[in-house]
Parts: sequence; structure tokens; C-alpha cells
Amino acid sequence: MRTYHRLIFGDAENMRELDDGSVQLVVTSPPYFNAPFDYPDMFESYDEYLDKMRRIAREIYRVMDDGRIVCIVCDDTLINGVKYPVVADLTKIYMDEGFAYRDKIIWIKPEGYIRISRRSGVILQHPYPMYFYPDNIQETILIFQKGRFDYQKIPEDIKKKSKIDTEEYQKNKWYLTTWHITNVLPLKNRLEQGVAAFPEEIPYRLIKLFSYVGETVLDPFMGSATTNKVAAELGRNSFGYEVDVELCDVVKEKMGLKQCCLIDKNYDVEIVVREDARRLRTHLQDKVRRQKSVTKNAKREAGKLVQ
Repeated sequence: MRTYHRLIFGDAENMRELDDGSVQLVVTSPPYFNAPFDYPDMFESYDEYLDKMRRIAREIYRVMDDGRIVCIVCDDTLINGVKYPVVADLTKIYMDEGFAYRDKIIWIKPEGYIRISRRSGVILQHPYPMYFYPDNIQETILIFQKGRFDYQKIPEDIKKKSKIDTEEYQKNKWYLTTWHITNVLPLKNRLEQGVAAFPEEIPYRLIKLFSYVGETVLDPFMGSATTNKVAAELGRNSFGYEVDVELCDVVKEKMGLKQCCLIDKNYDVEIVVREDARRLRTHLQDKVRRQKSVTKNAKREAGKLVQ
């Protein structure tokens, strides 16, 4: 089955390319609110961030088919000692916009691969009550549903083509509310450098569990197009929206558009750059570098004071 993938550089507040009820699954990860090492100062305030998320949630509700699923990979954000309850607030937003809260999965990352925050080290210097701050090795996958799903409307041949491998399901413990999956490591020269990409295993599982072959998967915060790539590999169509046009080359490479291949791909890709696309990546990476420099200098000065 040949599939089609339309990747649009533009703001997901307006998904005018999609008809009402035309999407069967959303798998996405919205930007982490002003996270210092990914999206520093992207939003003027937390309220502005939540307002943006609400407008996009409303648009997602419009394009979702009845009974279908929205999966959001997200996490609370710690900035300058203040913890923002992103998971709770996104849950409320999606419920307010008409979705039912179906489930929550905790994605657990290997302990050795996290960005060590040094929060837990405080108690080593001050081994007393009230000095405890845990390091975070998890993110949340929120699962919402729009109305009820009609299981009878799926043709038998599509069901057979979409059958889940129960051995894989049991071996990798998909049935648990905790998924142990290695995160995309922040290595130099990786394709997603400067992008908060999630591992392919996450959309792989969610697309298998919540969509049928030939259906349409949407990622309104496309990033490097991980969801779209996996959708193509699994015989689903996809749409993606990404406001940062500077990711276009990364997206092309992820979708195999920059490779010379003797074997024809079984999917077609269309890339659209709208008038509301922005150039963000260079700006954000410059801020990240400055943030790291300030942090490094602060630690150096703190070390001098200790001496």
C-alpha cells in the first residue's frame, strides 16, 4: 500500500489543509515550556504557553475522527528553581476542549543517559530533611480520546493487515503503564542536534496500538518528523506541522528525500512552506549556548568562592 505524507511548515493553530474529522491518530510532543537547553525564553510567560497549547488542542479536536486517540509526550518543566505543572495543565486543557482522559503511560529513560541536573546532589552536601530534590528520568505520555470508537466499522481485511504482534507486545511489556525506552542521546553530529526528538520506539508502539493500516497520523509539532517517518514505515499516511522552517533539511533527510536509492520508496512526500513559518532553530541554539556559558561561568565562580 502506497502512503502519502504532507509535511507543512506553518503554525498548527491553523491546520487548514486538514478537513474536519480526517485524522485517526495524533502522536506528538509539544515544545517544553522555555526549557533552558531546548526552548529558552520561547514564550513570554507560562500563561502564554498554555494559551497556545489550548488553541492547538481546539484545532486538533476539529480534525480528529470520532472515537480516535491523541497521544502527547510531555513533562513538567523546571526553570530557575520553579516547577511548572505542564502535565496537569495539558490534561485539563484537553479535557476542557472535549477529549476524554483515557490513560497515562510513564516513559522511563535509562538512568545513565539523562542530563544530570545535580538536584539530587544537594542532599549529599546537606544530609538533612528538606534538602531532597530528585533527578528526573521520566516523561509522561498522555492519552486522550474523542468520543467512542466504533469497532464494527473497520473492514476485516484492514484488521488483518493491522494485527498487533502479541509476542512483541508481551516481550517488550507494552501492556504496562511504564515503558522503559532509551531516549535520543545528545550526541554531537546526530541528525536531530538541537531538536528535542523522541525515540522512534514511542510512535512505533502508539501507531501500532491506536491506528489501522492506511489511516492518517498527525503530528502538529513535527520537529524532525520522527512520527511521520515511522508512520510511513508502518503503512499509515501522515500530516505534520512545524513552525520552524530551519528544520526543513533535517525533515527531508529523516524522510529519505536526500538519499539516492535504487529501490523506490512505497510512500510519497510533499513539503509545503506556508507564510506563517518562522526561522527559530539558529536563534534558540544561540540562546542555549549562551545559557550554557553563563552556567559554566557561575559554577567556576562558585568554585573560586569555595576555595
